[in-house]
Amino acid sequence: MNKNLQGKIALVTGATRGIGKGIAIGLGEAGATVYITGRTLEPVNDNLGGSLRETQEAVEKVGGICIPIQLDHSQDEEIKQLFERIYTEQNGKLDILVNNAYSGVEALRKAYSKPFWESEPNLWDASNNVGLRSHYLASIYAARMMTKHQQGVIFTVSSWGGISYIFSVPYGVGKSACDRLAADLAKELKDYNVASIALYPGIVGTEQITLMAQEQSKDNTASSIFADGYNWETPLLTGRVISALASDSNLIKRTGKIAIVAEVAKQYKLVDENGKLPASLRSLRFILPMAFPVLKQYSFLIPDFKIPWFILLLTMLSSPKI
Repeated sequence: MNKNLQGKIALVTGATRGIGKGIAIGLGEAGATVYITGRTLEPVNDNLGGSLRETQEAVEKVGGICIPIQLDHSQDEEIKQLFERIYTEQNGKLDILVNNAYSGVEALRKAYSKPFWESEPNLWDASNNVGLRSHYLASIYAARMMTKHQQGVIFTVSSWGGISYIFSVPYGVGKSACDRLAADLAKELKDYNVASIALYPGIVGTEQITLMAQEQSKDNTASSIFADGYNWETPLLTGRVISALASDSNLIKRTGKIAIVAEVAKQYKLVDENGKLPASLRSLRFILPMAFPVLKQYSFLIPDFKIPWFILLLTMLSSPKI
């Protein structure tokens, strides 16, 4: 990878594992100095694993500089202190913020397949405290630094749940709000040459999603796009896409928009960790094999044609629960 982010300062929230870890590694590949946050500093022995130390080692292995900071993004004062530390250590400079921290996966797993009225009310807070409110707070402190330097970019990791039902009511509302957060930040930041972009990864084979898929595969009645790992992305692909976008001199043209990871990767000629590039979830190459599973083994023959947003939205309005 080109070291096109050499000298840049980045912060990735929620980077002990999963997408956050992949993003940190992708930024490290590009030469950035990467601050990472999370609640677990040292490795632990559980069924998911993941720690800031392990992410730090992975970033340094690819040539990046990584600074782990243990904190809880549900605590406002800890977030404030995080940015004060970056301000002091980097002379007020922050080039890239990636709003990724999310604390709702375990709650979503427990509530899976239940309607909202049978779920615990705290599913809302689990989905949208660390994962929406924390993003807004981090964006405030990042914008104060970026606007002074008249440069920077805020990425907010969202999902296809922002436009279609996935998992639960609180999840979808939160992701739709993330999209709006990114769009409205862009409106106020554009005059300061600071960009704001929402990101839609595809189906990312994180530790949590892998566990969820295993649980669903044991349920004969489960009907899920996660069941067989078809067209999965690795967390690193999102990291490489963020690195490419952050180094684009015309990034401000994308501000306020949604960037679909697989589609941006194709534009920049990026590949995933395995050297391949999964199809966008709105591509015929993904949609047809999902509708007709027999086509999965022949997916390479299907045109990688993107379905226009307005058609996709009409289809999703009548789609069943994932």
